[in-house]
Amino acid sequence: MTDDVGRWSDPPLLVLASLAGGPKHGYAITQDVADQAGVRLGPGTLYGAIRRLEDRGLIVALPPEQRRRPYQLTAAGEQVLAETATQLRQVAELSLSRLAARGPA
Repeated sequence: MTDDVGRWSDPPLLVLASLAGGPKHGYAITQDVADQAGVRLGPGTLYGAIRRLEDRGLIVALPPEQRRRPYQLTAAGEQVLAETATQLRQVAELSLSRLAARGPA
């Protein structure tokens, strides 16, 4: 069992990580995040995160496809995602190495 104590589950980060796999519309982002991270983003949370990411220039809306609007990462979004993922990896590696050094609980 894990408790939600980490920023890995921050909705904007999850949206950026989803879009790193290519452009997606809102429902596809929700499904990808649920499948890959086990986190279910409600519509208000998802579109609030999308709006904030657009405002910061980290993602951009593409022309609509039928009734759906896809989004994609910008170069700035890729950079922020890479920096954040690197920081998260460093924390994870440090945590795991310290736990391994302690031995069994």
